[in-house]
Amino acid sequence: MMLHFVFALALVCSSVTASIIAGPKYRQYQRLSSSTPNLNVLGPVSQLHVVNRVIAPDGFPRSTVLAGGVFPGPLIQAQKGDDFRINVVNQLHDTSMNTTTSVHWHGIYQRKSNWADGTAGVTQCPIKPDRNFLHQFNAQDQAGTYWYHSHLSAQYCDGLRGPLVIYDPEDPHAHLYDVDDASTVITLSDWYHTPSTQMYRGPFTPNSTLINGLGRYEDGPMSPLAVVDVEQGKRYRFRIVGASCDPWFNFTIDGHTMTVIETDGIETEPFVVDSLPVFAGQRYSVVVAANQTVGNYWIRALSNHPNQTFDGGQSSAILRYQGAPVQDPTTQPGPYVLPYNENEIRPLVSPGAPGTPEPGKADVNINLVPGLGNGQYTINGVPFIDPSVPVLLQILSGARHPSQLLPNGSVYELPLGKVIEISIPATELSPNGAVGGPHAVHLHGHTFDVVRGAGSSTFNFANPVRRDTVSLGLQANNDNVTIRFVTDNPGPWFFHCHNDFHLHNGFAVVMAEAPVEAALQEEPVIPGYWNKLCD
Repeated sequence: MMLHFVFALALVCSSVTASIIAGPKYRQYQRLSSSTPNLNVLGPVSQLHVVNRVIAPDGFPRSTVLAGGVFPGPLIQAQKGDDFRINVVNQLHDTSMNTTTSVHWHGIYQRKSNWADGTAGVTQCPIKPDRNFLHQFNAQDQAGTYWYHSHLSAQYCDGLRGPLVIYDPEDPHAHLYDVDDASTVITLSDWYHTPSTQMYRGPFTPNSTLINGLGRYEDGPMSPLAVVDVEQGKRYRFRIVGASCDPWFNFTIDGHTMTVIETDGIETEPFVVDSLPVFAGQRYSVVVAANQTVGNYWIRALSNHPNQTFDGGQSSAILRYQGAPVQDPTTQPGPYVLPYNENEIRPLVSPGAPGTPEPGKADVNINLVPGLGNGQYTINGVPFIDPSVPVLLQILSGARHPSQLLPNGSVYELPLGKVIEISIPATELSPNGAVGGPHAVHLHGHTFDVVRGAGSSTFNFANPVRRDTVSLGLQANNDNVTIRFVTDNPGPWFFHCHNDFHLHNGFAVVMAEAPVEAALQEEPVIPGYWNKLCD
């Protein structure tokens, strides 16, 4: 099914109008719905201005760091095979927060473009104020739901996060839905009234949950909520983006089931659920049939923080059928009888983990043990500390072996063309596992097969779920989350907890994949302006 980039509604909500510069293949867009006054959609060739702006998405005004001046940032959309040329322009000036920045394209493999991954301290130096950086890459055969966010300290907690979708004109699931456009992208995010720079040591307690950039907080005003418009009888592909800085969300829609067809850019066999856990960094596509009586229905995203409720429309948005009155729903949650089970999700294409189907029988087996001490998270006893020189620049300068690469103890060299198995066992940091859990860990540059998931005592090498961000669970009951992937993408790739505060406090390592080959591959293609970031 050919997809066209003309939309009547986009759910990227903000009180601010932003100027959108689209690429030559894309037109500029305007919102056509009075309920959502600003349409913010960019093509793969775009300017992305990072600015400070005071906004009040839940009714509480605060200064923020925003992409395009809106929250969430503009939807960046492309078709499979498109070239991306996104110029990130740093216009930050509010010194109560970080004024340098970087932007990471979460889930994009960056094959032969490791330099464009956007990871400060690993693949680049930060972008300084009044400077810009042009990311150039091709996602090649990737299609699905992704997102972008700051990868500097805990900056994306201050607002720099937005969705990215690559549409597939030959989507094998196209027969399951009728609508898939900007109006069906749903972002879930936590929101803080305090700048991230004042929260590095916690507690990390969000004031509200925002769905598509709008929400309410306890004892706050009855601020507008996001509205998802549907027409009775049609089927919608909702692309759900876990743009969280810390918590995970239980996503539900009153009176409606959801059919999961994608996890983190990987097409799956359809799996029907009525509730969906969405951890920081994770994405899903679900098909929802608008087959109920015309009316308003609550969309709910309750986080795991005890101060979050549904009272007064908190943690909620509205699914509104065409012809329904403009009012808050009165629907009730549950009962929930079709829970999501990660261990039952199957990839649609090429299922099966690589290598010998036995635990510990990969070419390279790595055990990563999380820890916590003196306010710092560690992996195998070592906290990740940002190096003064990005790891990629170190490799290009001649360093090859982990003993030569900084930060000491946080860089793991991986040989090319090998099956890698990483296991993350339960720890004894607290009675319920690692403090601040459940942690969601993300690997840059790859998707991986989860051969043993959280809460499971068995291994599945035949057809495990495949994704790029996985929950470690509460690390109780002898959990040992285990993943496998093949080293077919040279470069230094970050592996870290996607709770941004935990990352800031050391919960990360670098997988230096084939550093010799990475140097040979990257050096001829890195633009001169990349080096100038490190002036």
